Amino acid sequence: MHSSTDLQLKEGNLLATLYKISTHLNQSLDYRHTFPAALKILHEECHLHGGVLTIKDPLRDIMLVESFHAPGVEERKRKGVSYKQGEGIIGAVFEQGDAIVLMNLGSDIRFTDKLEIYDYDKPFICVPLKSVDKKVIGALCAQPETHSESQVRALHHFLEMIANLITVNIQLAYNIQSEKKKLVNERDGLRRKVRKDYGFQCLVGHTKPMREIFDQIRLVSRWDSTILIRGESGTGKEVIANAIHYNSPRANRPFIKLNCAALPDNLLESELFGHEKGAFTGAVNQRKGRFELANGGTIFLDEIGETSPAFQAKLLRVLQEKTFDRVGGSEPIMVDVRIIAATNRSLENEVLAGNFREDIYYRLNVMPIVVPPLRDRMEDVPELITFMLEKLSGVQSRSLELRDSALTKIMNYSWPGNVRELENTIERAAILSADGIIDANLIHLSSVPKFNGIHSSEAPAPMMSSYAPPPAPSPNPLLRNNGYGGKNLEDDQDERARVIEALEQSGWVKAKAARLLNMTPRQIAYRIQTMNIEVKQL
Repeated sequence: MHSSTDLQLKEGNLLATLYKISTHLNQSLDYRHTFPAALKILHEECHLHGGVLTIKDPLRDIMLVESFHAPGVEERKRKGVSYKQGEGIIGAVFEQGDAIVLMNLGSDIRFTDKLEIYDYDKPFICVPLKSVDKKVIGALCAQPETHSESQVRALHHFLEMIANLITVNIQLAYNIQSEKKKLVNERDGLRRKVRKDYGFQCLVGHTKPMREIFDQIRLVSRWDSTILIRGESGTGKEVIANAIHYNSPRANRPFIKLNCAALPDNLLESELFGHEKGAFTGAVNQRKGRFELANGGTIFLDEIGETSPAFQAKLLRVLQEKTFDRVGGSEPIMVDVRIIAATNRSLENEVLAGNFREDIYYRLNVMPIVVPPLRDRMEDVPELITFMLEKLSGVQSRSLELRDSALTKIMNYSWPGNVRELENTIERAAILSADGIIDANLIHLSSVPKFNGIHSSEAPAPMMSSYAPPPAPSPNPLLRNNGYGGKNLEDDQDERARVIEALEQSGWVKAKAARLLNMTPRQIAYRIQTMNIEVKQL
């Protein structure tokens, strides 16, 4: 009379156990951690002993024992147990795809006692784990204590529900693992491409100055010293920074870049150091800065000479201690970052003018690399052009050829815009060429403004903004009277005349005048102020 009530109570236990196992499986996608606990719950809550979970190994087409619960039995002794198709009860389920329920385990001749954890006189249940496409991916086995057929049937259906939950967990883990593997492969492919695009093979040149730079890059790439890359605009300072990072031990870590001239001081500070929520109007969330994003890797600070002394004071702390505070924050943040900076300005002159702090100058100038202008290594131009044409040929999917007449025209030009100007000129010529042949008439050279009798086909006169390599070392480079040191009065007057002429040609629009002089707006504004030039309003 009580068998029906006992079964209902058992079903109530089964539902509670089902919920408990479901909750536990949802805690982690790593089934190797969740399955042992699930089998333990079956043992303690439902008296289903000897719970075994096997997973199919698709490469060997066998069932591997992934986990089992048998108190008193050392798991390491059962490690590596497997079943082929048709081998034992588990192998039969694997082969047929149907559950096997036995009221007396010892009566079935298919049983192979590999694990040695079962009672031959008790029932045995083995259910398959089936994927969405109905393929067997595993099996779940357990041995009930009861000999009641109705109870065994109820436990059979219960184990099928548990098997469905486990199958979903396994397939979700497989899908995530597959996506992760795909992302890792994609990441590794991108890393290989980046190393190819930014490796030493992208540093073109055979002249002595370039060979010396290549040797310097190989040396400095191995260490974490701060690097200062110096040279005129367009000489390839960023390419050198890329080569240093991607040939260093930090190559697989972040490489973060920032052009310091592109932002005013208040935004530059937030961009580099990040900010806390509510630090200023519009700061609705906490934000990590470039230094935090570069942790473990390299940060490249281009146009470092354009920063103000006030900002340089904050940057000095990072250079000295690798520590900073977010804007609006009070907790110091420590980072492991290699710093590479670049400038096209004479920092020595800027220190003398009070525009650049002397302490940060010495911090940055640990290992300077001076990049020569293109006009000082014209022998590299044919090799550079070959490299550029090969890259463009791949982009345009066609063969490109430069005629001798075009090369002659290129070699007779001074290239004030350096490699960047050469690259733009070659790309423009390739676009304009219908048949891939580049003649002299397709080489359109940028016009250089006429200042003090200098025409477009001649090298531009030196300007304060132009970069010049430092002269021979002296006891204190900041006190030189030549090179990076102060200019004489005649030089200043010539410079003032050039700035005024550029302003007049541009209709007194500072941005246009800056472009004519190959300066930044901040540079020309500084010259207007220091040279007492009265700006006309037209």
